Amino acid sequence: MKDTLTAVEKGDIVCRTGILGGVYALNGFDPIKDISNGVCLTGFFSNCPTQQIMDEIFAFLNKKNLVPGCGQVYNFENIRDVVAAQDEGVVNGKIVVRV
Repeated sequence: MKDTLTAVEKGDIVCRTGILGGVYALNGFDPIKDISNGVCLTGFFSNCPTQQIMDEIFAFLNKKNLVPGCGQVYNFENIRDVVAAQDEGVVNGKIVVRV
């Protein structure tokens, strides 16, 4: 996340949407130093969003003309490929697995 925060510009929003690998805290993260002035950091816990929350998210995306980054879409039968892509760091966006 620290790397992402250095890549955005004033007025941009960074949203932490998932926790992978069992890391729930960012050791050494200093909001004053690591979030530039004018940059917003927010989070979204996607366990059980309501329809209202989903509508608000899509309204925001449409209003700002934003397209969420989506990595490759995999079928569950190819779960090995998902793990390999994660390990190799070649995914650009959220990984989607069809069940």
